[in-house]
Amino acid sequence: MIVVVCPGQGSQTPGFLVPWLEDPAFAAGLDAMSAASGLDLVAHGTVSDADTIRDTAVAQPLIVAAGILTMRTLFAAGRGDRIAGIAGHSVGEITAAAGAGILNDADALGFVRERGAAMAEAAALEPSGMSAVLGGDEAELLALLTELGLEPANFNGGGQVVVAGAIDALARLAAAPPPGPASFPCRLPVHSTPGICSLPSPRSPRSPHASPPRTRPCRSGRTGTAVRSSTARGSSDISSTRSPRRYGGICACSLSRPPA
Repeated sequence: MIVVVCPGQGSQTPGFLVPWLEDPAFAAGLDAMSAASGLDLVAHGTVSDADTIRDTAVAQPLIVAAGILTMRTLFAAGRGDRIAGIAGHSVGEITAAAGAGILNDADALGFVRERGAAMAEAAALEPSGMSAVLGGDEAELLALLTELGLEPANFNGGGQVVVAGAIDALARLAAAPPPGPASFPCRLPVHSTPGICSLPSPRSPRSPHASPPRTRPCRSGRTGTAVRSSTARGSSDISSTRSPRRYGGICACSLSRPPA
């Protein structure tokens, strides 16, 4: 079984699209997505430095555009028929929705532009960050997070939990973690911040020719269930900014089962 998993923020690196732009079709697609997002994604994928593309408002559209165009290449010449399912990590859920045909490319880019800008604005309201916690008892960790005013953002594989919240609270967690875990800072956007609820849901494809027929199962990173419409996809994507995602457990296991 072949499953496509679309990466989230942090997967971008300076110049990562340089070799891809040697393909004229990829270059033309990135130009179109730059127009849809209102950002110079060609520059951000080739010459922009690490700090520039770390900005959530830039990183999220860049990652989604790169993922959509990569899937076009992957799915060409009938190879897409071999794909058993698609899922995404955080902002990669928008990429997955486009790859499954739930959103067309323009709507996916328009939505991620607003999502990234809103998350960047919300994160700037107070000093905040994320830390990856490895190992230990999950119940003990969650109790300590409540005490510190922190929140679990992602439950990843291998016993890793990504924790979000105020910088000073993250420092207290690193200084005195529960028995067993080790805590490492991450330079990623906080999933649980105020102001995200103003995000609109993405629209259904505007034209029957705007995206391919949806033939590939797409899974929610929050529940692991099959997502079958742009309304459900929008609810899942918006909730990903303010609710825990269980990529290493529920989502991964559900991909081994056919959609109901």
